[in-house]
Amino acid sequence: MPQVTRSIEIQAPPSAVWRWLATREALRQWISPNLEINLKVGGAYRFLGPDDETWVSGHVLELTPEGALVLSWLEEDRGWAHPGRLVITLAAAPAGTRVTLVHDGFAGIGKPGWADTLQDYERGADRHKVLEKLAELVMARVGG
Repeated sequence: MPQVTRSIEIQAPPSAVWRWLATREALRQWISPNLEINLKVGGAYRFLGPDDETWVSGHVLELTPEGALVLSWLEEDRGWAHPGRLVITLAAAPAGTRVTLVHDGFAGIGKPGWADTLQDYERGADRHKVLEKLAELVMARVGG
């Protein structure tokens, strides 16, 4: 299945990393400052993407404390018939926590040229560095 995956290891326990996924205010600091989200399974969210043009919206599909945050992911007004997914997982690692971010479901969005969208997300993952932003926030809080 085509997907865009990025991972980072943060020198803090999963509980310290989870704090940055557990509230709207925390998520706003590393995902988007205008994020509106109802952080419960089935809750809606919406934010303006990093290109300052594309609105992204969806619903919380899974919320596992210190484990995972899974969202449906739909670019509004971009020809997507169905949402993809954003999966953020936390796993204990020797040095702290491995955080993995996966965008998947591109083949099912129903947009002609979805492979180009996949390539755009690959480039965006490298340019926007959201996991690095998360790591900086966690380490500033834990004093690392």
